[in-house]
Amino acid sequence: MTRALVRDLLASVVAALLVVAAVLIGRHIQHTSHTLFVGWPPLYATWHPHLGPGTPAALAVAVAVVAYGPLLAARLPWRTLLAVAWGTAMAWTWSLALVDGWHRGIAVRLTTRNEYLQVIDRFHDIPAALKDFTHHILLHSPEHWPAHIAGHPPAAPLTFVLLDRIGLGGGGWAGVWCITVGATACVAVLVTLSVLAGEDLARRSAPFLVLAPNTVWMGTSADGYFAAIAAWSVALLALAVSGRKRPRTRAAAFGSGLLFGLTSYLSYGLTLIALIAAGVLVVSWDRVRNLTRGLPFLLAGLAVVPATFTFAGFHWWEAYRLLVERYYQGAGGIRPYGYWVWANLACTVLITGLATAAGLRRAGATLIRDRARLLPRPGAPGLPSAEARLALLVLAALLALLVADLSGMSKAETERIWLPFAMWLLPACALLTRPRTWLAAQAILALLLNHLLLTGW
Repeated sequence: MTRALVRDLLASVVAALLVVAAVLIGRHIQHTSHTLFVGWPPLYATWHPHLGPGTPAALAVAVAVVAYGPLLAARLPWRTLLAVAWGTAMAWTWSLALVDGWHRGIAVRLTTRNEYLQVIDRFHDIPAALKDFTHHILLHSPEHWPAHIAGHPPAAPLTFVLLDRIGLGGGGWAGVWCITVGATACVAVLVTLSVLAGEDLARRSAPFLVLAPNTVWMGTSADGYFAAIAAWSVALLALAVSGRKRPRTRAAAFGSGLLFGLTSYLSYGLTLIALIAAGVLVVSWDRVRNLTRGLPFLLAGLAVVPATFTFAGFHWWEAYRLLVERYYQGAGGIRPYGYWVWANLACTVLITGLATAAGLRRAGATLIRDRARLLPRPGAPGLPSAEARLALLVLAALLALLVADLSGMSKAETERIWLPFAMWLLPACALLTRPRTWLAAQAILALLLNHLLLTGW
């Protein structure tokens, strides 16, 4: 056993111990003071061992990806690999969701009292609803919004309103939408990696992106859909910076700006995706002048969604101010920051897996090794290696996650809230040796979580 592998195992053991501490201390806090408001700390879930119709399919997908994923990822033509990754991600998501059955696992997930489909009828006049949106955020306001609607800008509920308008109403279609769109997030990350760190590392990360434990919450949480939109905004930025063909550069820049704007109107906290975007620019500093050609298009795209909502009468900053007040009116004001500021990280271990903990260790070692070539400056010895570029991107995602954690606005439920950030930690697994062993660990964790717990999302 090599020294590097021993260090990888130690990193995964430390991550596992963090989870154990969060479970034991969380159960004690919940038993004595009842201030966590979760059924199985640190997750919003209850202990409920069960099997379901999705169990055989989930086992089959897991075995297939562990056995053949690394080989196929290395040999398939690139575009075919992207299509296969999307299809496999959907198969994994569907099978895990169906462990709880169609009704409980998909059809009613987005129809519960705090979810988006509860307010469809209140958007019969969309312009009036947008203009009046902030008047219903606070708990003491008349007809206050349910928790998720109050906690997000109106692009989130409007997504499901528009689905309803085109005849795709109800929880079933909402679940299908979130799974189908959410599964493309792995493709967006692969595209980004291929542009910034090379196709080889992208291929090595593909099985880990597909078979991630976070899939337990990608189906059918709306945050999986948010994660995909955010991921494509970053992917298009990477394509714009690559500057291979000028018309495509401009189109990618406009699309990136458009999706960044939409992302910030899907979730207030996803403005932190800007840190990952900054990571893209840092990684591409040798090519960043290519972006200057598309910068006007990027800014034009970025203005579209905010201008549309502002013109309609919704003011983002005012709504966010009211959201902070609403957050502390509810469970957010009671949940202890001193526990969640580190227990949230235990949630992150559960959604990204022990392989990611080991991968992050390798990413850190890579950055230390290549530190002399990371940033542009006179006398730098050369460009960063592909591994260092990947590690920098992962570091940017980790920084975004830590900022969200320290803000105190993400106490609990981060297993779904942080899905858009967790997607960008998974590529660290491309740096690992013995991929099949680590993939098996990822699959086992996801299967145990889905079959032993009844998750709230």
